[in-house]
Amino acid sequence: MLYLVPTPIGNLEDITYRAVRVLKEVDLIACEDTRTSGVLLSHYDIDTATTSYHEHNERKKAPQLVARLRAGQAIALISDAGTPGISDPGFYLARACWEADVAVTALPGPTAFVPALTASALPSDRFVFEGFLPKKKGRQTRLATLADEPRTIVLYEAPYRLLRTLDDLAEHCGPDRPAAVARELTKKFEEVRRGTLQSVRSYFATQDKVRGECVVLVGGAE
Repeated sequence: MLYLVPTPIGNLEDITYRAVRVLKEVDLIACEDTRTSGVLLSHYDIDTATTSYHEHNERKKAPQLVARLRAGQAIALISDAGTPGISDPGFYLARACWEADVAVTALPGPTAFVPALTASALPSDRFVFEGFLPKKKGRQTRLATLADEPRTIVLYEAPYRLLRTLDDLAEHCGPDRPAAVARELTKKFEEVRRGTLQSVRSYFATQDKVRGECVVLVGGAE
């Protein structure tokens, strides 16, 4: 059995009893970064063996993990933060398991875009999750498509690319489009800044340094 186990996106208390139990009971935990995950595992006295599994080794590592699963072992997959497979490694291994007739169970738990969306006050009855925009190839095409999207748009972005992305969104969607940026979710300096694309961009331009992974939300086209 492969378990996809969500881990806290910041506050270590945001983990379920079930997730802790599964991480203690499985034979192996595949981690995006064993050092990062080690902090969480140590906090909950989880001494299960770990192995690295990330975007740079998943095609090589997935067959090895599938072989262990088919031999009867139970493995949990976790990312550095949040739910595996949501803009994090997970999809490739889950697909490999299904192709090998290995059962996959996904536990519910933390995902950054859900609290960001509900706190943004933008319409949440219909939304589209786009993850990270392409850095270069295909970026302008994707932005042009999103400009006419009627649902609330949810994006992930690194702090050092935030201003560029807000500029690009303002150019394609219009500077007065409702928007919000959430960062450092569940942590001490959690912040949700709401306004228009222009006003939100202006605010973050005045900050000495933007910290923490960001969730960018844009109201849908009229």
